[in-house]
Amino acid sequence: MDEGRPLFQQIAEQIESSILDGTLAADTQVPSTNELAAFHRINPATAAKGVSQLVTDGILYKKRGIGMFVASDARRRVLDRRRDAFARDFVEPLLAEARRLGLSPADVQDLIEKWGAGR
Repeated sequence: MDEGRPLFQQIAEQIESSILDGTLAADTQVPSTNELAAFHRINPATAAKGVSQLVTDGILYKKRGIGMFVASDARRRVLDRRRDAFARDFVEPLLAEARRLGLSPADVQDLIEKWGAGR
């Protein structure tokens, strides 16, 4: 676990990562809040808050009396949200700094290709 972010958020992100990597497929049951709490050694209410956030976001859905399941479009939703966050957190600042340095979009693309190829 990461000390910098709330535990419930980390639980939600771990479930999302499992959806992205295919560990949790659409309509697959996710671990219960008690199982998550025991595994991570946290309060069940904290785990429930993370799961509840994913239900609110449409990533998980509840089958009454059975548990929580991955929504059919969960992978797409998680990808869309993470791509938006990537653009906001990384691409936007990169382009702002490039403008300050007088770099064109083509210059930035060249730099990305150069550094992405291992120089």
